[in-house]
Amino acid sequence: MKNTNQTNLNLGLIITFLSLLWVIESAKHIFNLSLSPLGVNPGELSGLIGVIFSPLIHSSWEHLAVNSASVLVLGAALNYGYPKSRYLTLVIIWIVSGVGVWIFGRESYHIGASGLTHGVFYFLFFAAVFRRDKRSIALMFIAVFMHGSMMLGVLPWDPSISFESHLFGGIGGVISAFLFRNIDPKPLRKVYDWELEESEPEFYEPGEYAADEEALKEPVVDIIELEEKDSKFKNIH
Repeated sequence: MKNTNQTNLNLGLIITFLSLLWVIESAKHIFNLSLSPLGVNPGELSGLIGVIFSPLIHSSWEHLAVNSASVLVLGAALNYGYPKSRYLTLVIIWIVSGVGVWIFGRESYHIGASGLTHGVFYFLFFAAVFRRDKRSIALMFIAVFMHGSMMLGVLPWDPSISFESHLFGGIGGVISAFLFRNIDPKPLRKVYDWELEESEPEFYEPGEYAADEEALKEPVVDIIELEEKDSKFKNIH
């Protein structure tokens, strides 16, 4: 019951974050606001404010809709599979994506939550590589099936898209997957009866059975030799 309530709470946080994005975009259109200066402007001190606010700003309704779908699917996968590391992962991706763009990005305002979603995608992918448990692998396949195009999103194939945000978000995801690979507990693996029957005792090393057999034969040989000696003494007397 406690786990169910915690899951519902975290899914509620995802919905709250998405609602905030839509409220910001609505306010931008209703009040005719220019929010681009809140994005990351590489190399400018004033552009550092975008490290915090750029994932909240979008260029259009279409831009927001695409990112909202990714936030919902990938956020739910992160929430379900990695309950202990999810928040630290999001913080690292958020900061690495923003700072990386500020240092290496092209001269322009970089906005949108796509750096965040690409980071979560790459986290799910490499967490499965590092952990190799069934749940992580299943979540990785879901992420690839739903958003496999993000594998190429880190490449500069469209000048109007901030591939820098995608790239450094992905780097943040890989870093997080490595750092937190052992934090979340792995699901228990069911052990079947036939596995126990076919397995050998772990407290024996190869060759010990043979050594034990030889040890058991030695006393038998000694007894036979003693019996032969006794018979010889009897014959002498």
